[in-house]
Amino acid sequence: MSWSWTVAGIAVIALGLYEVFHTVLHPTGRGRLTHLVAGTTWGLSSRLGRRGRTLAGPLAVVAVITTWTALQIAGWTVVYLPHVPDGFAYNTGIRPDAYPAVVEAFNYSVVSMSTLGLGDAYPTDPWLRIFAPLQGLIGFALLTAAVAWFLELYPGLGRRRALALRIALIQRADTAGHLLDMEAGTSSGLLDSLTADLAQVRVDLWQNAESHYFTEEAPEASLPAQLPYGMHLARLARRSPDRTVRNSGQMLEEAIDDFADILRRRFIPRGGIGTDEILREYARQHRQRPAPPGVANEQET
Repeated sequence: MSWSWTVAGIAVIALGLYEVFHTVLHPTGRGRLTHLVAGTTWGLSSRLGRRGRTLAGPLAVVAVITTWTALQIAGWTVVYLPHVPDGFAYNTGIRPDAYPAVVEAFNYSVVSMSTLGLGDAYPTDPWLRIFAPLQGLIGFALLTAAVAWFLELYPGLGRRRALALRIALIQRADTAGHLLDMEAGTSSGLLDSLTADLAQVRVDLWQNAESHYFTEEAPEASLPAQLPYGMHLARLARRSPDRTVRNSGQMLEEAIDDFADILRRRFIPRGGIGTDEILREYARQHRQRPAPPGVANEQET
């Protein structure tokens, strides 16, 4: 019977490690449970209005890390449970019979996971003495993975906001109004720089899908609010008499189409709709209202 508990506990531990691996270590991977937790947090936060949506991203990260930790603690608790109390020795004053076995197993699992090493209980069963220290290593690795995830996630968000601000400034300067009258090299260089920045943002979203759940309150820093104007510039450039400008416009439009395709496959699962509809839904999800070209964006009420 104890082996069935052990196998069940190892399965839960493996599930938790699988989620961490595909979220942090696998560049294009995606943990299904992680995505479910982040998406659920996003949905629940949306019910709190605009302020709740701006908190959805940070809350989703906290919820995901909490889920990873809970899986490890629960899995190791199940592994320890059939060995309590006979498989452990306790310091003087500790009475394991005063608490349910599951409480003792949970307590040892939490202490081991946090690497505190209180020493009030320690395994004596030979099998546990060999494998129990692995939980401390997993706890340390999980902390490291969480920090690494933060360090990778937030720079990508900064690049996304910087691109949105660039497009907002371009719109404020009414660049679309005189794009076709500018020198070809200037117009092409502007469009190519937007394409390069959007390609980097696309990679960031591809590698860290959970960044989608971060919402900016200010529309000028929100890519969902500003990206439609980027598409307007691209389509306008494709009507240029200069071949270089037309090519740059096509590249920018293709980059936006590719970005919309990621949104369609991962966050807006609606078949048969085009890029424009995807961008409108992207803005709606982030509580932004993309304005017509040349008109300042406003947040949804």
